[in-house]
Amino acid sequence: MFDLMPIAYRNVNQLWAYILTETLKRLGLTCAIICPGSRSTPLAIAFAQQVPEIEAISILDERSAAFFALGQAKATGRPVVVVCTSGTAGANFYSAVIEAKESRVPLLLLTTDRPPELRDCHSGQTVDQLRLYGNYPNWQTELALPSADLGMLAYLRQTVIHSWERAQTPTKGPVHLNIPFRDPLAPVPDGIDLSYFQSQFHPEDFFAGIANPFPIPHSLCPIPKEWKECDRGIIIAGVAQPSQPEEYCRAIARLSQTLQWPVLAEGLSPVRNYAELNPYLISTYDLILRNQQLAKQLAPEMVIQVGEMPTSKELRTWIDATQPRRWVIDPSNQNLDPLHGRTTHLRISVEDIKVEEINLSFSSNYGKQWCDAETKVRLVVDQTMGKIDEMIESKAAWLISQILPPGTPLFIANSMPVRDVEYFWKPNNLGVRSYFNRGANGIDGTLSTALGIAHRQQSSVMLTGDLALLHDTNGFLIRNKFIGNLTIVLINNNGGGIFEMLPVAKFDPPFEEFFGTPQDIDFAQLCATYNVQHELITSWQQLQQRLNQLPTIGIRVLELRTNRKADAKWRQDNLRNFAVDITI
Repeated sequence: MFDLMPIAYRNVNQLWAYILTETLKRLGLTCAIICPGSRSTPLAIAFAQQVPEIEAISILDERSAAFFALGQAKATGRPVVVVCTSGTAGANFYSAVIEAKESRVPLLLLTTDRPPELRDCHSGQTVDQLRLYGNYPNWQTELALPSADLGMLAYLRQTVIHSWERAQTPTKGPVHLNIPFRDPLAPVPDGIDLSYFQSQFHPEDFFAGIANPFPIPHSLCPIPKEWKECDRGIIIAGVAQPSQPEEYCRAIARLSQTLQWPVLAEGLSPVRNYAELNPYLISTYDLILRNQQLAKQLAPEMVIQVGEMPTSKELRTWIDATQPRRWVIDPSNQNLDPLHGRTTHLRISVEDIKVEEINLSFSSNYGKQWCDAETKVRLVVDQTMGKIDEMIESKAAWLISQILPPGTPLFIANSMPVRDVEYFWKPNNLGVRSYFNRGANGIDGTLSTALGIAHRQQSSVMLTGDLALLHDTNGFLIRNKFIGNLTIVLINNNGGGIFEMLPVAKFDPPFEEFFGTPQDIDFAQLCATYNVQHELITSWQQLQQRLNQLPTIGIRVLELRTNRKADAKWRQDNLRNFAVDITI
């Protein structure tokens, strides 16, 4: 710390930036993403001075930077800082701010700004940055102008502590600090003599007591009486990225075995990757519910939804039609019922439910019917997929679920990949760590988020379509700062495969130009431009070989070329047929 002090006394701006970064370091910040620019100079220098305790990474594109920070925050569970200059730079953070809010990821956005006297007078690189992100931040404020007054520095310290806390409680999300600086921005004298202040300032006293706040322990919640008395109930393990996935899955399994209710597990729930913990796991519910007879037979009286509602339109329509009594278990303060049913929100974690007894034998006839359907449909799916030799988009998710090294972090892009994972991801015991941007469900920042997740983590994989990757090719600029490995499984069907599944696909023109939007990109050339490894995958055996053992460094693209029209026709022909002949 004492090495930092001489530069902190070069001028008031640098002292202000030192107090800010030192407070964050003591709170537990380990990663700051710095976008290049002039107005942010004091912060960039201060963060650079905090290396190696705080890793400072320079990323050119602000949108990529914010999504990389989002990925890091997802992987570590801790807030990550992202810094930019004044003007439109901060506007590029917006889509990541929205995703951070909706998917509850802690981000600290530090947008630097011109001082008040240089606003609204056409001074260069100046826009209105107050409340730049609307109501999306958990909390937002503009800091006072830098001052060497001890009382003002204490204000800065406490505001930073409050920002850190608000990024994590009561619900994780983004916090925005707008930070004005006057010239000089570089660490050169500004005419203010700080020598007296330096003699009076005692860092250990000033920063005493700063610590990363511990979460408040929750008391266990007993199981509601209504649940125990119901023998036609289901648990939906929805979209979730818990920090302790195995404990999360154990808690759901304990609840399932106590109530003897089956668990319908979304492909984006860790439950499918810890299958041995949960004997009543149902992974083919979307396919089962396409059989109207089965859907009617399996209608529940009660539903417990853990986390967010699964992606499946079939499941949502079925619940909406059957109108069961519902509970949502999730500690957030958000409304997690898009169906507006007869729903009670329990604002707790599933781990906080007190389980009195566990029944290891399944005596419920209703539960046995679900398990019977799952066994039969899963067999049809596995046999069908196993026989497919041609490059069909849907097989990628099914195969990947069985061949990744244990514990692999996997980022799943939006549009068709998340749906194929829900339809076909086979339950396994590999402990794969699935990540995704399902807060706002956009394709913004797909590559950058995946790189943020993979940075300094176990070798990682991303499953994406071509449009989602092309939308964020600036993410490849991070390659020289990236430490670790990311293998990108690229489904290249030259366009938006998800639109082929919608009614608008029948209207061409204008479908192909405005919805299919083929980009006709040679990905081998694109990868060569960024010095990223590329390989065209022409067989499932080849893909399996490349994913069984992952490299430890670098970025590589494994491209699977598929036919968009054929992929859509295969789904239309097969999704409704997997359970067509099944009876229970």
